[in-house]
Parts: sequence; C-alpha cells; structure tokens
Amino acid sequence: MTQIDQVDIALIGAGLGGAAAAALLLDAGFSVHTFEQAPEFTRLGAGIHIGPNVMKIFRQIGLEKRLETIGSHPDHWFSRDGNTGEYLSKIPLGDYAKKEYGASYITIHRGDLHAEQIDALPQDKVHFNHRLTDIVERDSDVLLTFANGKKVAAKLVIGADGINSMLREKLLGVEKPRYSGWVGHRALVNMDKLRASGLEFEPCVKWWWEKSRHIMAYATKNDQSEYYYVTGLPQDTWDHETSFIDSSREEMEAAFGGSHPMVQALIDATETVTKWPFWNRDPLNLWSQGRLVLLGDACHPMRPHMAQGACMAIEDAAVLTRALSQSGLDNYTSAFTSYENTRRERATKVQTISNANTWLKEPEDPAWLYAYDPMTADLN
Repeated sequence: MTQIDQVDIALIGAGLGGAAAAALLLDAGFSVHTFEQAPEFTRLGAGIHIGPNVMKIFRQIGLEKRLETIGSHPDHWFSRDGNTGEYLSKIPLGDYAKKEYGASYITIHRGDLHAEQIDALPQDKVHFNHRLTDIVERDSDVLLTFANGKKVAAKLVIGADGINSMLREKLLGVEKPRYSGWVGHRALVNMDKLRASGLEFEPCVKWWWEKSRHIMAYATKNDQSEYYYVTGLPQDTWDHETSFIDSSREEMEAAFGGSHPMVQALIDATETVTKWPFWNRDPLNLWSQGRLVLLGDACHPMRPHMAQGACMAIEDAAVLTRALSQSGLDNYTSAFTSYENTRRERATKVQTISNANTWLKEPEDPAWLYAYDPMTADLN
C-alpha cells in the first residue's frame, strides 16, 4: 500500500513565485513543502527586472542585499525612437528609486535570482522530480498524486505552477492558453563584439522603432559582464509544439535591421538567439476554491512588456502569506478571499497594461507600481 505523507501546505511549483511563497510562509511559521516537476534546479532563462515593489519582499526574506550585489542597477528606464534615438521617456531609477520608492531597482539573470531563492529554502522541504498528475479534494485535505508514485495529503494547496497550471484546470476546467499574436527573441550577446561597436550602452533601455515592435536591452550582472535583450514583435501564428525555437542573427536583421546604430550593434553581437511565443489568458473570475488557491501565471499570465510578470507572482506570495497569517490555517476561506480582493485589481491592471505594450513609452509617473509595498499594503 502506498504511503501518504501529510503536510500542512503543499506548494506546486518552485519557480520564482513558488520559491518566494515558500520562503515567506516558512518565515511566518507555517509548515510548507514545495513540489517541482523539474528533475533538478538549472540556470534557466535570461534577463529579468526586479522593481522596488518586490525588492521590499526580498528584504523580508533576507535576500535583498545579496541580490543588490549580483544584479545591475540601471539609472533610468529609457524609451527611445528606434530610428532616430530620440528619447520618448526617461524614468529615473538608481538612487532615485531607493529614495522615492523605498528600495533598489535591479536587472538580473533569472537563473541567478532563482538560485538564490532555492538556496535560501530548507532543502528537505523542496522536492524536485514531482510532476503532479491528480488532485482529489477530500473532507479535511487534498490528496495529491505525483508521476513518481508519491502521494501527499495537504490541508491547503497553492498552485504556483505557471500558465499551464494543473490546479487552474482543476478549478476551471481544461483550456489551452491563447496565442497572443506576438513573439519575443531572447539572447545574451557577445560582450566583446558589443564593446567593439564603440557605442555607450545604457544599463536599461527600451528602444522603439515603429508602433508594432520593440527591443529591450540591459545588463544582468553588477559588473556589466553580461548583456541581454528581448524583443516583442507581431507574428500571425505559432505552429510549433515546443515552448521555443532557435532563431538567428539573420532573422533579427530582417526584423530590425536599419534601425538606430545601438540596435544594429545588438544584432551584430548576437550569436545564439531563441524565439518564444507569448501566451495569454483572460483575467480569471476564480482564484481559489475549497482548499486550492492560485498565484502568479497560474491566474494572471501576461506578456513581458512591463517586466512585471514574476514581480506580480512574488507580490501574490507576499499578500497570500499575510492573509493566511492574519486568518490562520483553519480559516483559509477568509484568507483566500482577502488575498483575492487585495490582489485582483492591481494584478489585472498590470496584466492589461503589459499586454497592451504601452508601459513607459511616454513620460508617466510609475510610483503606483514601484512605490507599492506588498508587506504593508492594506488587506481587503
């Protein structure tokens, strides 16, 4: 007979949002086990932005100073015309962000951030090679079955398992995410070739060259030794079964050639580049049910144009932890309601703006986003 392990809280998914939720819940005194389908940790992804709104959460976890040491600190977010180089907006960050928003703004390699998060967790509470295959809600718990044969009974289950969340399917039924009509190219560029251009590259910039497309480029390490770009451009269909495909410098040249010299220099420094589809879901009308609750891309996936997708998942983790701490584990229904009421409007606003791809294209005050403190914001 298969043994059934008993846990208080089971977290499905050990990505950026799941790892943050695990750290915060453990710090708040909850018993939490995290189950991740990947066989082991690997340094996946490329560049990512972490705004002051989320650095405040890493302060609580105890990772703020470490991440400040690893990541790059852009002085501004620039938006520029991709042909003329004219500045469309120039939003101060750097020391201004620390003073006005209460924490640093950093850009960092996603894998470096994730490694720090995973290393900060008790290793006996993070379980790799656990792909969830079945969920059965029972009177006093939820029975989880994994592909490796493991069975776990949990009082509460948190779905941090991404846009293809199995927990989301349990709550709302099977529905594939919708292709957005946009793709992104991602690349870490050859720094020697980039420096050989003789141009001075700003740490964080979003270049625009026509209404339909852009390229965002920035350093991912404090010593500026690694530089990354991601694009956004329309493509009618995505006919591939894989999550991404290889692209090429020639494809980049066809899409962006003839733009500003800095854009051209990025293309020239490209050696390996991949192309990813952007997937969407409409805002969900249900974030929790019974003992199950969702966070991050499982309930509000978004295109990456605000650089806030991971940040919203980590904000979710902070607010959910605070709601459970206030209500207690037994009163989870009240906690889930407070969590959703507090998060829905903000997450939907970010999702909507990000999908529209208008963020900071023109001058605006980003304080509503960056000055927000998930650790002290009122719970609804």
